[in-house]
Amino acid sequence: MNGALTDESLTGLPGVTDWQLVRGGGRDALLVTGPPPAARPSSGPGRDDARAAGRAADTGDAAVRGTVLTVLPALMRQLDETALLTMARVLDRTRLFRDGGRPRTDEILETLAVAPRHAWIVRRWLRTLTAEGRLRLDAATGRHHSLAVPDRRDYARALRELDGACAGLGYPASMTRFFRAAAERLPLLLRDRASLQEVLFPDGETDTAQGNYRDSVPSRWANHAAASLIAGESRRTTSAPLRVLEAGAGVGGTTGTVLEALGDTPVDYLFTDVSPFFLRTARDIFGDRPGLRHALFDIQADPLEQGLEPESQDVVLAANVLHNARHVGRCLAALRELLAPDGLLVLVESCQEHYQALTSMYLLMSPAPGEQEWFTDLRAGQDRVFLTAGEWARQLDAAGFDPLPALPHEEHPLAAAGQRVIAGRVRSHGARPDPGRVRAALAGRLPPALSLPRIHAVDDVIRPTDPTGAPC
Repeated sequence: MNGALTDESLTGLPGVTDWQLVRGGGRDALLVTGPPPAARPSSGPGRDDARAAGRAADTGDAAVRGTVLTVLPALMRQLDETALLTMARVLDRTRLFRDGGRPRTDEILETLAVAPRHAWIVRRWLRTLTAEGRLRLDAATGRHHSLAVPDRRDYARALRELDGACAGLGYPASMTRFFRAAAERLPLLLRDRASLQEVLFPDGETDTAQGNYRDSVPSRWANHAAASLIAGESRRTTSAPLRVLEAGAGVGGTTGTVLEALGDTPVDYLFTDVSPFFLRTARDIFGDRPGLRHALFDIQADPLEQGLEPESQDVVLAANVLHNARHVGRCLAALRELLAPDGLLVLVESCQEHYQALTSMYLLMSPAPGEQEWFTDLRAGQDRVFLTAGEWARQLDAAGFDPLPALPHEEHPLAAAGQRVIAGRVRSHGARPDPGRVRAALAGRLPPALSLPRIHAVDDVIRPTDPTGAPC
């Protein structure tokens, strides 16, 4: 034994038929599973959950009644078109594409002086512009050429038309100013010589972020649908008060809608975020609402080491935050352990990439300065942040949840907006290994000085794949 975790030390653990060691997150984690997926019981959402999903969809529809949903795809495309023009203008300023220039990706990154942590965004630009026919790639040489550059009048007109598009999507006027300010500062933002947080939260104001996460039509629909699911749990559970943990609550864009839906229901609602700034803001917004508490919480770290207890929550809510988890499977497994048997996990997640985010909000999702690894799950090496609705369902199933139908349904007019409600009910069966037994067995194989990993029992492990689809 060389003092480190090895295949030999991890093989033959009690009840474990497969395992995955996940690095990072403050401490390594070991995901262990029992029988393979084909041998374990398969169960979908129960009748009550299917009905709850239907009620949630009706509640979402009621929240946006009066809005002409059929025009939203065109408005969103207008935002995307402005972003495409912005990308092309920034790339053109390098002068690498002029006079028949054919630069490689590394030459573009070097000329723009892009901070290493933001390089993935520029790579996404290049792929996006190529897919849209605004740029060409010579696959044999890896060189880009024939960049379509908008003239100043076309770009100015696109910026002017942002107001109407944002208003039609339910954004406040401050959101238009944010998009424009981000576009103007993009070269500096990419170099880390300016901060997007300063643009999004000018003078500490949260109006722009609230407009994005609370007031836009897709967010309004999703927030009300999520709130309906959670309010339904107050009628379903036998515990009182209803115990709710909101992870990464941010500006409280979803919180207010959930609290309103819960009404006078007795609750123990723990509003959490990784930043003290948002906890202070929440106290200002929600005041001394009975049953509302506040605490720091980091989804990347072990919840038990942050003072939370196993099976202490009836509901865990995470709105527009879990895509930041460096390993989604590890995070979901940890959150499942916080839930009581039959507890409910409710996520609000963007399941589709929008180009506008590539010139604005994505800068908030880059790895931290100096972070050695970014995503280590199925997104590893793919220069992407968001999971599809189908990938979320697969991740929930692997972590030990029975997924509910993703909302809105695929045929709904708002499905194209990408903002979805993803929920899962804790699955109870005896096939998972006992983490305590696994921990004890592993401790007996390792030197006392070696720190044990966090151990999470799951129903399956999902490994990253390379571009060909082969396991990494």
